[in-house]
Amino acid sequence: MIGDRWGVSDAETHRHYPCDDLVRDPTLEAWRGVWVDADPATVWARLRQVRLAPYSYDLIDNLGRRSPAGRRDLPEPRVGDPFTRAFGRDQGRVVSVEPGEHLTATIMGAHMSYVVVPAGERTRLLLKVVARTRPWLAPALSLGDLVMARKQLLRLGSLAEADLRA
Repeated sequence: MIGDRWGVSDAETHRHYPCDDLVRDPTLEAWRGVWVDADPATVWARLRQVRLAPYSYDLIDNLGRRSPAGRRDLPEPRVGDPFTRAFGRDQGRVVSVEPGEHLTATIMGAHMSYVVVPAGERTRLLLKVVARTRPWLAPALSLGDLVMARKQLLRLGSLAEADLRA
């Protein structure tokens, strides 16, 4: 499908993600990934920040409110917590979490797993999105997600790298 992969290897598309257990026979499967020049703990600390704001295109998905650049000391996410905050209110919910390893959530009918993978001195930040939707709608959703998720992962990675330098 157009837009279903960005920044991931074949092996990363074949691995198991926690969201795979939540959606039977998805019509949409999309994988995204970035390399981050930071250790997994620093990447995880940044990933936890997604509960404060979307960290993608703030004008589009946060009514122009900027996602915070400064790292906040948030408690570990728990099942049932809000997934993110956008449009001035909580959005989605956390459905599974393994601190330091993965954050899995649901929002707008989709399920997604963010996975932190140690890779030597670097870290892979992977995202898989799955949903059951009308088959004709899946390509458009995949392309839309690609634009937003790409920006989000790059921004979280860049902030983690800045945290490490600070």
